[in-house]
Formats: sequence, C-alpha cells, structure tokens
Amino acid sequence: MTEQSQAAQEPKPQRRMRKIAMTSEEVDAFLAEQRTCRAATNGTNGPHATPLWYLWDAGALWFSTLSKSQRWTDLQADPRIAVVVDAGHDYAELRGVEIRGTVEVVGEVPRTGEPNETLERVERLMGERYFNGSYGHDGRHAWMRVNPDKITSWDFRKIPQG
Repeated sequence: MTEQSQAAQEPKPQRRMRKIAMTSEEVDAFLAEQRTCRAATNGTNGPHATPLWYLWDAGALWFSTLSKSQRWTDLQADPRIAVVVDAGHDYAELRGVEIRGTVEVVGEVPRTGEPNETLERVERLMGERYFNGSYGHDGRHAWMRVNPDKITSWDFRKIPQG
C-alpha cells in the first residue's frame, strides 16, 4: 500500500463474546492507557511475536520499527499482522483488544525526518507518550500504520460475579 491510500474500511463487527466486548469508546480509552502491545507477523519460519510501544490514533495503530529487523522483513513479505493489548491480573480483571489487519509503510525508509504531514502528529503524540515530549529520528527506524480489518475486545469485569 502507499502512503496516499485510504485507511482501511470500517473493521468487521465482533461476532463472539459480544456480552463482554468493549464499546468503541472503551476500546479507544483502553488503548490510550496501555503502553505495550504484542505484534505477531508471518515469517518464513512461522509466526514471530514481539512486544512494541504503539500509538492508537484515529482508528489506526502506529508503531516505529527497525527497518532491518525480522518484523520489517516479515511485513514486507506479508503485510498481515495481529496485535494484542491486554491487562489484568485476576480472572475477573482480564481485558484486552486484538487488532487484525494489514500494515502500511508511512514516510521515508528509514525515517530521517523529511517533512511529512501525516507523521507530524504521530511523532508528536509518540514523543509525548514515551519520550518526555520529543521524538527523534535515528535513521534506522520506519513508521508503520496498522489498518484494522477486525477488532475483537473482551472485558471480564462485565461478567456477572456471584
């Protein structure tokens, strides 16, 4: 996909576990408060899962990755990805979101800071979230946007206790 392509259509509705699913507002709030996701890619030797910092903004998940990493190689060969963000310790506290979709590279590879309207907001928000206000370019990372095809959520706090 190209940077100019439209974001993915509205994700498919959740069909299972709807009684404990989060509302779209709850999904947005949950993804804004959590800090780490786990991203799974399809590699030539099978699945590859890694933790990442991320940004949830305007219905898309953003991350910056080393452009010479296994994740990058996997996603160049097959842009499909599954991402999970979850929280909770005890059974009745468990909640989370799974996002399935495709990645789209945004900006130059690797990112050196060329002006890019789309990335200005993303880098500002990422800097505020993880880097005390300033996001830097190291010439080794590149930006990817996950355009969700399906979002599944669960919140065990919605299960009646008794």
